[in-house]
Amino acid sequence: MKKIFVSSLLFFCILATICCTSMQTVLPAMATGDIDISSKSACLVDYKSGQVLYEKNATEHLPVASMVKMMTILLTLEEIDNGNLTLDTMVTTSENASGMGGSQVFIDPFVEYRTEDLLKSVIMASANDASVALAEHISGNEKSFVGKMNKRAQELGMNDTNYSNCTGLPAPEQYSCAKDSAIVLKAVAEHENYHKYSTIWMDELTHPSGRKTELVNTNRLIRYYDGCDGGKTGSTNEAGCCLSASAKRNNMRLISVIVGAKNSQTRFNECSSLFNYGFANFENKSLLEKEVACKNMQVNKGKQESVDIFAEEDYSVVVKKGDKSEFEVNYELPEKISAPKKAGEEVGKAIISHDGQVVKEISLIVKDNLDKLSLKDCFDKIVHEW
Repeated sequence: MKKIFVSSLLFFCILATICCTSMQTVLPAMATGDIDISSKSACLVDYKSGQVLYEKNATEHLPVASMVKMMTILLTLEEIDNGNLTLDTMVTTSENASGMGGSQVFIDPFVEYRTEDLLKSVIMASANDASVALAEHISGNEKSFVGKMNKRAQELGMNDTNYSNCTGLPAPEQYSCAKDSAIVLKAVAEHENYHKYSTIWMDELTHPSGRKTELVNTNRLIRYYDGCDGGKTGSTNEAGCCLSASAKRNNMRLISVIVGAKNSQTRFNECSSLFNYGFANFENKSLLEKEVACKNMQVNKGKQESVDIFAEEDYSVVVKKGDKSEFEVNYELPEKISAPKKAGEEVGKAIISHDGQVVKEISLIVKDNLDKLSLKDCFDKIVHEW
């Protein structure tokens, strides 16, 4: 029995050591700080690194009202990027779309609107009718479009979200969370076309008949909070008042999400408080940029004598202001790069460490093809050097 006890104790000690070691390889969690958030759920995320700087019930399944439209906006922007739509594409509206309740821009049925006008109406005015019109044009009907929404959510790692419609109108099976709302806003904010409309405070929609509907941005922070350049509001009796927003100051962009606030003013106040906390206490450090060469390497048996080596992806971290802990980037590369190599081919790795513990490995690549020297090339080189 004594041997069994000693063996068991040794096993658990080893297991604990392994667990502790693996935990140390993860970037340190950020302190939540002294922030008073009364809303049901909240999340503050650094846009560049994806690090969570503050969270409260961030993965709790909750209705998020019109913040659902962030996915409708994202899929529309991606259709434009993929060449399936342009801003000038004419969308024929249906009676179903024009009859949507809730927030709307009162589109007419059976007429054509420019994609740009419908997209702007969704981004600025949270228009349910414009959302459905876009969904029906892209997928044929809203149900099919919702299938695309859920598929894209899974691809983005939104594991606590299920969509039932493209508007955010109450539906029993529909839910999301603060963390997933930050993920989808981050994806949307990567599109230049989004920011063309997200920062407009007031505009108008001219209908085919000539009548006009005034558009007022539902996200008041784009007017009243310094650096805010996008976001999405949401409000139903079921969901309460919700807001996801992005703001940028200097080289740092933050995403702040509030779900289930008791009233509209609270969501704006608490979203601003999260921004204030983030900008006051943290700073962004860029460790690798994929457009900036990491190294210049000699090429062995290649037509060119040297080649620039690039990181396959950007990598940055957020640290507390005044934090003295160090991040270090080391490169695992051969003495020379041997030709041939194809563009995008891995030639080594960047090893990123924090206080001596590895936190990330990123592939190092060549961006252009490296051709091998032919016999003729060798002969020409000899002649040239002679």
